[in-house]
Amino acid sequence: MIPGLITAFLLVLFIVGCILLWRPGVKPVLDAAARMPLDDDKEERA
Repeated sequence: MIPGLITAFLLVLFIVGCILLWRPGVKPVLDAAARMPLDDDKEERA
């Protein structure tokens, strides 16, 4: 029974995570995070 509860909990956690990541308001935050490695590279070359 415990493995089934753990599986159900992880499934719910995955679904909630997907819902939180696909909200319209989070796109600017994700875009900024995606640009972060490139922005760091520009600062090192300057």
